[in-house]
Amino acid sequence: MDVYGEGLAGAKPGTVDAIVVPTIRHPTWLKHVIRLASTLGCPLVTLHSRRKWSKPELAALLMPSDVQFIAIDIGSPASLNLPDFRTTTLLKNTPFVRATDLSAKRNIGLLLARLMSWERIVFLDDDIEVGSHEEVARAAGLLDKYDAVGMHIGGYPDNSVVCHAHRLAGGDQDSFVGGGALAVETTRNPSFFPNIYNEDWFYLLGETSLRRLAVTGQVTQREYDPFDRPIRARDQELGDVLAEGVYWLLDGEKKTGWAGATDPAYWTGFLAQRKAFISHVLRRVRRLPAGSLKNRQAMEASLEAALGRHHRIDEVLCVSYIEAWREDRRRWAEHFAGTPQLDSTADAMKWLVKDSEPQLRWWTSMA
Repeated sequence: MDVYGEGLAGAKPGTVDAIVVPTIRHPTWLKHVIRLASTLGCPLVTLHSRRKWSKPELAALLMPSDVQFIAIDIGSPASLNLPDFRTTTLLKNTPFVRATDLSAKRNIGLLLARLMSWERIVFLDDDIEVGSHEEVARAAGLLDKYDAVGMHIGGYPDNSVVCHAHRLAGGDQDSFVGGGALAVETTRNPSFFPNIYNEDWFYLLGETSLRRLAVTGQVTQREYDPFDRPIRARDQELGDVLAEGVYWLLDGEKKTGWAGATDPAYWTGFLAQRKAFISHVLRRVRRLPAGSLKNRQAMEASLEAALGRHHRIDEVLCVSYIEAWREDRRRWAEHFAGTPQLDSTADAMKWLVKDSEPQLRWWTSMA
């Protein structure tokens, strides 16, 4: 895969048109990114869920006078002016449906960039801290050449539950760039975030290969417990299978190339390989000395949950999802091209919801 990371430290800084933060946490978690937006002199967009502890009006109260901001409660994703994605319909009323609004928030961030004529935006999760604002500016500068620029995520590793267990049991585990710290160029090669785990990996895919992607800078992710709920591993499994399977093809491990992604025989083999991997990690965790990990029992429960969900995935579902994703990508490109560039924030907020739906709840310091 063409991922560029060498020789980029000296990249010239560029302009950040906006920072976009999908958030479900209390607005106090936004203090770091508020300081970052103030230093960079760019607007800050915070996208909230309808929860009592994550309110846009509370985020608005935290904003200093020198920060232009838009704080939005996106409400129900079904009310948003997004395409009717086949990938979402495919998983509806199945055990694989993903009941989160993260992908909707990121897609709304992309549409808002189009509406507001922002060409370079930076997605940052609310549990990410950036070491230096210059690193964000350099990432934005690289968007002259690249479609997306990820930042190295340090601190707590940015992995799935299964991969965390693999690492803690002694395995060699890398991290790939992700939407938690990602600068994107919004006007060319439009892509979208499907509602599945590893939605950011799918965003970085082109029609036949990985989009032009660079990696630079350093950010830190706050620590959390990936094994606190077995359901987390269960919900991640389909997205892990699909993303890992596609990227394995693009990495040259197979001679079939991208065409293998719609070959049922490929997925039959890959699913068997994935099952063997999870089972191997589970055996290694169980062999760890008593007391070596305080959460070993929780790790076992999470891996068993991943295996349980894995048993419900077959090659037909994998091929169907890839075909649906390809159609959705074309549908998104048409929707994005038809998104107008508007003169006011109020007009943009009206456009972001379907005509028959209530208007968004939002707060802003921008006209």
